[in-house]
Order: sequence, then structure tokens, then C-alpha cells
Amino acid sequence: MHKIGVDELVAACRAGNRKAQENLYKMFSSKMMAVCMRYTRDRDEAEDVLQVGFVRMFEKLHLYKGEGSFEGWVRRIMVNTAIEFYRRNARMYPVVDIEEAVNETSYDLALSNLNVQEILKLVQKLPPGYRMVFNMYAIEGYGHKEIAEQLGINEGTSKSQLARARNLLKEWILTMEGGSNVATIR
Repeated sequence: MHKIGVDELVAACRAGNRKAQENLYKMFSSKMMAVCMRYTRDRDEAEDVLQVGFVRMFEKLHLYKGEGSFEGWVRRIMVNTAIEFYRRNARMYPVVDIEEAVNETSYDLALSNLNVQEILKLVQKLPPGYRMVFNMYAIEGYGHKEIAEQLGINEGTSKSQLARARNLLKEWILTMEGGSNVATIR
């Protein structure tokens, strides 16, 4: 039996084939769930973002030109959906000016003792504003100017939120290293 490729699935989805939509969803849902989990507090929120993201992906499928990675295109939709979810459902936490954050200590975290799930739990524990900026900067590769535009904040706030997110993560990891690993995360 011949395995259907992404391009064939996309074409069938554009033609309204429900089975192709289901197959495309199955093909990418677990990877995209991982993306959504990084931007949300818990699995329920991540599932909400995932569902809305897939609805948007199917609505905008006609805009995909076949250039570049389809997975990358879907990922971008998920990230944008998570950003919109954040804007609607959370407020930025008060932050200090960037001048106060410049004294940030070195960000050389000892992550080797943590597994992926423990790291994800730590990132999810961050306040919403910190989590968004951290993910956009450290994971997605956005610059502070892009983050500021996407979230409707100034660049200094983006830098400050990143510095605070890093400091919180560092504190939590050092606390975990000092003793009760997983118990500290929960």
C-alpha cells in the first residue's frame, strides 16, 4: 500500500476530503501539541489552542503555496494562535525597566539532570508574559522587536520579561538540584 504524502493530503483537503483532513490532523497533532504545551499553563489550555490552530490551518490551507516546510507553516499558525490566546486570556505581569534587568546573571543552567517533561513543567510554571517572551525568543527565534510587535509591548519590556523568565528558571533549577527534583516542579 502506498503511503500518502503531505502534498497529496493537502490537495485532498483543499478538495474537501474529510478523511484527508483527519489524516493530516493525525500526522501533525502530536508535534503541534508539544508546541502548544510550551505556550500554555496546562494540557487543557494547550488542547484548546491546538483545536483552534487546526481549524485556522484548514481555513487557510488555500494560502499554503507549497514553498518551504508544511510542518513549519503549521507550526507558525500554532504559535500565532497561542499568542492570540495569550492576548485574550492573560495580562502582562508588572515588570521593571530594562536597566534593572541588565544585571542579569549568567544563564548557564545545569539542564543535564532534567528530562524534557521536567523542563516543560518549569516553562509552564512561568507567569504568562514571561512564558510567552521566553518561548518566542528562546524557542521560536523571534527578536525582541518582533516580540514587542506581536504582543503589543515595548522592546524593553520584552527584554525585561526574558531576563526575569531566565532568572526564575535558574532559581527553580538550582532549587531542584539542591534536593527534591520533581516535587519542586509540581
